[in-house]
Amino acid sequence: MTSRYPVPAGKARAELLVVNSRFVATAGPASSVEAAKAFVATVRQELPGASHHCYAFLVGYGASVTAGMSDDGEPAGTAGRPMLAVLRGAGLGDVIVVVTRYFGGTLLGTGGLVRAYGDAVKAVLAVLPRGEHITVWRLTAQIGYDAYSAARRALEQAGARITGEEFGVDVRLHIEAPAEAYPMIVAALETATAGRARIEEL
Repeated sequence: MTSRYPVPAGKARAELLVVNSRFVATAGPASSVEAAKAFVATVRQELPGASHHCYAFLVGYGASVTAGMSDDGEPAGTAGRPMLAVLRGAGLGDVIVVVTRYFGGTLLGTGGLVRAYGDAVKAVLAVLPRGEHITVWRLTAQIGYDAYSAARRALEQAGARITGEEFGVDVRLHIEAPAEAYPMIVAALETATAGRARIEEL
């Protein structure tokens, strides 16, 4: 699993008018399949009376991704598939897009629908705020008082954050760090304590 990847930082909405049909695209974060389905349900409530609520989502990122899509009554392959193709090309993870269509009375044909749904996703992604997902490791380290100052300095230099301290016979440090920094954190603690740190992953 990639420890850092771009994700939506909030919700966005964009609208296209194609031959009198309104395509309202709503995008936002979805860190699980359940969250994606809940997002779709919310959009259905916000935009009632529409002909279709088609969607596509990506949960996770890279090789560890779960994808889903729905044509919601449109001809097979004309909505969910082109929406998912645009999403995959956007380089985002944990993202859901719902395109709500209000039928304008004119049939668009297969090619017209594919373009309209794809363009609606592109439009909302253009205004979607971006953030970053960071996988965080939590651990504790039990160290001697003689190594306390050196261990604190080493942890800060390695990019870790000390979230708590307990002082007893030894010092127990509660630590958070980005997943990719974990090997450096362990090495820094080993060096600062001459190999005497007792490290436990939480």
